[in-house]
Amino acid sequence: MNLLIKNEKLILTVEGAVYWPAHKALFVADTHIGKVMHFRKNGIALPAEVRFAFYEKIDTLLKQFTVKTLYFLGDLFHSDYNTEWDYFENWSNRQSFDKVLIQGNHDILPPSLFERAGITVFSKRECPPFVLTHHPLENTTPLVNLCGHIHPGIRLKGIGGQSLKTSCFYQKPYQLILPAFGDFTGNYLIKPKAEEQVYALGETQVIPIDKMRK
Repeated sequence: MNLLIKNEKLILTVEGAVYWPAHKALFVADTHIGKVMHFRKNGIALPAEVRFAFYEKIDTLLKQFTVKTLYFLGDLFHSDYNTEWDYFENWSNRQSFDKVLIQGNHDILPPSLFERAGITVFSKRECPPFVLTHHPLENTTPLVNLCGHIHPGIRLKGIGGQSLKTSCFYQKPYQLILPAFGDFTGNYLIKPKAEEQVYALGETQVIPIDKMRK
């Protein structure tokens, strides 16, 4: 789905990523790589194969788009080091594009590990007309904030009373909050205001939600 912000075309994907064609930039938020092994180490038996979901999604996007820079909008890795990092590092070092991390609250690994994986780390970065952060910013800048952190989701209700919860992009006049790219991250159900817009992740397309959102 195409979205025009500040005269810049963005493409919203069903995987929960944003592609900026003018700069060949791909944005993902809240991948939480390492979460599966973190939980398994602590006795919670998540299926081990889930840890490969990130690579399946990102490889699909890399086949679809020409990427010069991949931006992680925070919470790239879930917690302390575990063996999932080694797999990710190997994958990262095989890629020819630049990798940039906008550091999130879960990104607590030593800086040397990010450096070893070829990832440049920033706390915030301006890419006019956008400013990239992990936590959503207040409306204090003329730049539009691309961010993550809250894992936005929406509950849709059908005519027969059935309901469906799905991840979504959450757009405010000064901000676009990306859905969590990682699996097993959970959603925060949002209640958009009249001036805000929601784009739900469907199975095959991104769907603008208007009156249906209630």
